[in-house]
Amino acid sequence: MTYTEKERQLPVYADVDVLVLGAGPAGWAAAVSAARQGADTLIIEATSDIGGVATSGLMSHWTGNTFGGIYEEMVDRTVNKYGANPKLDDNEMRKYIDHETMKTRAIEMLEEAGAKILLYTSACDVIMDGDKLKGVIIENKSGRQAVFCKTAIDCTGDGDIAARAGAEYFKGREEDGAMQPMTLMMQVGGVDIDRMEYVYSFEDTYNVPEGDIQQLAGKYIPHPAGHVLVYPSVFPNTVTLNMTNVTGVDGTNADDITKAYIKCRKQIPQIIAFLKEHVPGFENCYVTKTAAQIGVRETRHFKGVKTITHDDILAARVFDDWAVPNVQFNFDVHNITGAGLDKTGSQRTFKQKKAYTIPYGCLVPEKTDGLLLAGRNISGTHMAHSNFRAMPICANIGQAAGVAAAMCAKENIQPRELDVTALQTELKKLGVYPR
Repeated sequence: MTYTEKERQLPVYADVDVLVLGAGPAGWAAAVSAARQGADTLIIEATSDIGGVATSGLMSHWTGNTFGGIYEEMVDRTVNKYGANPKLDDNEMRKYIDHETMKTRAIEMLEEAGAKILLYTSACDVIMDGDKLKGVIIENKSGRQAVFCKTAIDCTGDGDIAARAGAEYFKGREEDGAMQPMTLMMQVGGVDIDRMEYVYSFEDTYNVPEGDIQQLAGKYIPHPAGHVLVYPSVFPNTVTLNMTNVTGVDGTNADDITKAYIKCRKQIPQIIAFLKEHVPGFENCYVTKTAAQIGVRETRHFKGVKTITHDDILAARVFDDWAVPNVQFNFDVHNITGAGLDKTGSQRTFKQKKAYTIPYGCLVPEKTDGLLLAGRNISGTHMAHSNFRAMPICANIGQAAGVAAAMCAKENIQPRELDVTALQTELKKLGVYPR
């Protein structure tokens, strides 16, 4: 059954140089970077907050070993803590997130750069001229409106606008389309930090009175949850848990996202009961906050002018046409069928410790003009994505995309026409280059 919408005239909300869609770490960085280059920049976000998974998603920390770029500035500008942690020094605590402070300072960074911000707004359709994106249709409390731009950057994570523009993609694993599970993050207070242990990866474990904590979680927490990940928090007597888990869901499907959110919420009491009963230090714990949005790890992988692969990362390749240097993380593949680490993943046991680079072509859709990609939706394989999807890397991808988009707008060219050496020159002025 279908319904035909009545044709109507839409007011034009804005006509800008650079339009950034989505305000997670990639979008936030892209908008700041484009505006600092002098581009008339507008960033659109569907929720109330800048930061995406880093704020609304309640992610515990900036993960990985990536260094340099705007990521370092974002950490410096947003770091905050409330008292000493008996198990971590100040340098280690630097990467853990005070979400409320970050929300405010992210807005400050955008405003200082001169970027315009539009919250509570969804980009719901595209304005095309053949294969060229000219703008988007937005919808919010003011109704439906049009926004035109010289260059758009899709930082929606799922690549919603790139998909609507006809950019080619695949979902999940190449062989079967299966995607990593979703998680609803939560903070838990009332924890005796001296008597508990942090669990930073699936390959970490320790013994509680009844035995191995990871094995006990698999026994007592119902499938598909059943692992333990306990991270520090900037708040006293508080930890962040990455322990809810829903498999077999598609983050581009509204019904699936709803199902996943509800299922995660129902897992929370079971997880807290397990911790109270079986884990020393958690006897008096309670939930203080849950994420405002569920964490979606993987959906669309777009086909770009170039594609980064698993082998590129293992070889620590430094591409001549690099746009994002000094990238380093592991193959963070959460179990696609259950709890814990997928058989293809490697966290603590990841051996490749050298930094690699991401080529500019990974940010450029193969056939769609007027558009750049930034964040986890860039052109990469399923395994490569498990590495570059980390927030610090996404932020630095956003920086490269923002600078590139501003240059394209200024020169009135398409992203695929941009001289990569000229982009590298601009990035080097910002202290961004392979080291």
